[in-house]
Amino acid sequence: MSQLTKKSVFRKTVPLSWQIAIALILSIIVGILCGAGNPHPNLITTINNLAIPCNLVLKALRALATPLILLAVLHGFLTVDIPGRSGRKLVMLLLTNTVVAIAIGLLVANVLQPGRWWRVESLVATPTNKTLDPWALLQEMIPPSILQPLVDNNVIQLVFVALAFGVVLRAIKTEQIAQGKEDYRPIEQVITMLFEAVMAVLKWVIALVPLAVFGIVAKTIALQGFKPFLSLAAFIIAVLLALSLQAIYYTTRVKYGSWVSPQQFISGSSDALFTAFSTASSTATMPVTFRALMQKIGLRESSASLGALVGSNFNNDGTALYEAMSALFVGQLLGLHLNLPQQLMVVLTSIVASVGAAGIPEAGLVTMTLVFTAVGLPTQYIALLITVDWFLDRCRTAINVMGDMTISCLLDGHKQHIEAMDLPEGVKLTDEPI
Repeated sequence: MSQLTKKSVFRKTVPLSWQIAIALILSIIVGILCGAGNPHPNLITTINNLAIPCNLVLKALRALATPLILLAVLHGFLTVDIPGRSGRKLVMLLLTNTVVAIAIGLLVANVLQPGRWWRVESLVATPTNKTLDPWALLQEMIPPSILQPLVDNNVIQLVFVALAFGVVLRAIKTEQIAQGKEDYRPIEQVITMLFEAVMAVLKWVIALVPLAVFGIVAKTIALQGFKPFLSLAAFIIAVLLALSLQAIYYTTRVKYGSWVSPQQFISGSSDALFTAFSTASSTATMPVTFRALMQKIGLRESSASLGALVGSNFNNDGTALYEAMSALFVGQLLGLHLNLPQQLMVVLTSIVASVGAAGIPEAGLVTMTLVFTAVGLPTQYIALLITVDWFLDRCRTAINVMGDMTISCLLDGHKQHIEAMDLPEGVKLTDEPI
């Protein structure tokens, strides 16, 4: 077997999380050998070069973020089936849950302040002192050209363009379907093909994450020892606490907003949550989520499909919470105080950035570059978060799926309807909208 074949087999058989774990162990060994905080002057240049793979990965993620979100939103509008009567209620539930998730994340980050455990002793650009001017924000939403948001990584303008074209294309598709025409299909196929192409490129970049983790951790330990990881440990605890509070919020909403009891909700969602944690993908978990909503909880098919299929495309509460906390964490690391208007800007950009994050691998890292740019934080410090993102990604994906299931329960109402039909043996659920 050739060396190239062996490497390919390794990538296919060893999960990304294990590759990152191996990279962490090796980086700790290399960091200790290079000085563990007291490096030899002759090694400084070599140690700094260890961060080059990480910098390249971050640049690639930033370059891919805007086209990914644009295509993901357009793809969602064209492929997801949203019934008219339930659409308005669904949008309100999605927006409410996302706002609450971000509020919880900001609250925990402001109270615990995990970034204060250790600060970066380096000169960095101070974030732009942005004020929340609603009229200026409204004017800024409309870009001078359609391609400008892609160049500037402006998430507000990007989502405005994506939503505008998404709504129009959806209306054209609906009208043509009613008339028996299929002129919309080439556009839908082109958008789907481009979306899949960019996703394929992203997977190549994600495959380099273990190398990026090795380089940045080895460099950090070699130059500064293990002190920086005190803040990362505090950050993990803070994020897990915030995600737990969001889960409690979901359970409370289900208790008072639907006929489903909290016990039935938790036990019925266990398979979907474990699948989400193990796969780190709400899209891959979608069939399991739909089956659990119908067979284990007993919701109507319409309610289950809206939550599992539509919600998984637009509902990313855990991701939005994580991005908001990450912005505050890095600001605290750098000794920079994000004032209330800047935090509100984080809320806004986290909401709109999470709209197109469904189905994107490592979505938090991809869209985080847009959130950081919106408040003027240096994106190079996202590199520190790469070391723990592989674990937190699984946790926030489970919360994303739990949010989808909560939406379904709330849509089903306070009164239990006819018992959901059992799926015949051998029938496989697909990701196609119902």
